[in-house]
Amino acid sequence: MTEDWCQGGFGLYIHWPFCEAKCPYCDFNSHVSRKIDQRAWCDAYLAELERGAAETQGRVLNAVFFGGGTPSLMDPDIVADVIAAIYRLWPTANDLEITLEANPGSVEAGRFKGFHDAGVNRVSMGIQALNDADLKRLGRIHNTAEALAAFDIARSTFDRVSFDLIYGRQNQTLPAWQSELKQALSLAIDHISLYQLTIEQGTAFGDRYAIGKLRGLPDDDLGADMYAATQDICNEMGMPSYEVSNHARDGAQSRHNLIYWRYGDYLGIGPGAHGRLTQNGHRFATECFSNPQRWLDAAASGKTEKPREALSPEDQASEFLMMGLRLKEGVDLKRYSALAGTPLSQKKIIRMQDIGMISLERDQLKVTDQGFMVLNAILAELLAD
Repeated sequence: MTEDWCQGGFGLYIHWPFCEAKCPYCDFNSHVSRKIDQRAWCDAYLAELERGAAETQGRVLNAVFFGGGTPSLMDPDIVADVIAAIYRLWPTANDLEITLEANPGSVEAGRFKGFHDAGVNRVSMGIQALNDADLKRLGRIHNTAEALAAFDIARSTFDRVSFDLIYGRQNQTLPAWQSELKQALSLAIDHISLYQLTIEQGTAFGDRYAIGKLRGLPDDDLGADMYAATQDICNEMGMPSYEVSNHARDGAQSRHNLIYWRYGDYLGIGPGAHGRLTQNGHRFATECFSNPQRWLDAAASGKTEKPREALSPEDQASEFLMMGLRLKEGVDLKRYSALAGTPLSQKKIIRMQDIGMISLERDQLKVTDQGFMVLNAILAELLAD
């Protein structure tokens, strides 16, 4: 019997934990450091790749993602060494997708050719806004002109370029967002990630919000209007959503992220990196230590992970549902039943259908356009005991 993870594929995530500055909204494991021994980091990644390959011998690798942090701060030679090791250690898909996240500072943009020569074939750019006032509020260290210049270089260097925008920003109006989104979509991109600003605990924005000093955020009605307008404009301009926050032209979907959402297996390497690995019929959640120096010191001995957690059938089924219902394609209820050992409640499905939140086509359960606006509530209902 084919193991469940095969239905989602196998990916590799490599976390680079360093940034030039910490953005006030960011709750990722990112750090600012004046001095980085890039060769030491390369050696650590190579050691961890060897360890991971021994655990996943023979698996065909479908996608690689350099995330962070700001991986475009890595030396291209380091990226080249890592990619060369990946090709040596795993059989790979003929169309292996290798993505690197980049910030559009002018210095990094000049390194794009080096990343391309190293084997990167897709870049995801963290632009976040297309006006200088909002970029400054978001703590970004680039301006709009630098972002557009970097994008032009990326587009001329790589066949596949994505970028991120944040909406629902302070004092942002609906017409302003509509105009900005149309400008972004006119830039000949093939993939765009559009995130509504969320205020996370432990961030600078979270601290300001807690004491009432983060003003001008949209209310729920404006947030819903912005989401609806986003879908309308992206559909009109040939960039429909395939996941709740991600839009792509046909064939340009992020293959790496699809591994997550289709509940495949992925190896997580680097400080704070998470993974899902199936071994001997059991699926494990993995998590690396988040402190960069601790992880770096531990890489030589292969002790970079916290104790692994074996996921119960119920946990796997819940994760599969939570990830898969983010996708427009939805989830296969037969696969859910195989993971959980019991079918999803027919009573709950009918109730959600009756109010227009989900649809059921044969055994494929999908969230409707209306339902995506309240996805968390749908998941809570379906997963409640």
